[in-house]
Amino acid sequence: MASRKAVLLTGGLALAGFAAAFVMAQPSEAIGLLSPDDAEVVALGQGIYVAQCAACHGARLEGQPNWRMRGEDGVLPAPPHDATGHTWHHDDETLFTLTKYGLAGLMENAPPSAMPVYEEVLSDEEIIAVLSFIKSTWPSDIREHHDRLNSQSE
Repeated sequence: MASRKAVLLTGGLALAGFAAAFVMAQPSEAIGLLSPDDAEVVALGQGIYVAQCAACHGARLEGQPNWRMRGEDGVLPAPPHDATGHTWHHDDETLFTLTKYGLAGLMENAPPSAMPVYEEVLSDEEIIAVLSFIKSTWPSDIREHHDRLNSQSE
């Protein structure tokens, strides 16, 4: 009788272990639009960033000098997208809208901006890839903060 109990107990434990492994192997629910942990998306985004964004925002996402001060033309220089900038202060939807439609997509009477509108240049998937690349470069504490922003906006 003890051997039958041992077999049932062992089988039950094995089944529980398989169930736990299955649940843990499932992808976690994504927060927001971006996929900074998807190597394929990030690689696509990096290539697009180099081609479309680096000229203004910098090859290392460092932005332009004095990016907080409007130039004589009234336009702000391109901000950094690394941890020193403010990109991570905005949720995914805001970043997507800004990239696709410019400031006018976020506010009426938008101030002048050198930021191009990418609506006719990049697909939605390409915009998400670029933003995913940018987010993939942020330190984990900033990424966690950004994930919390996205959770609050959903």
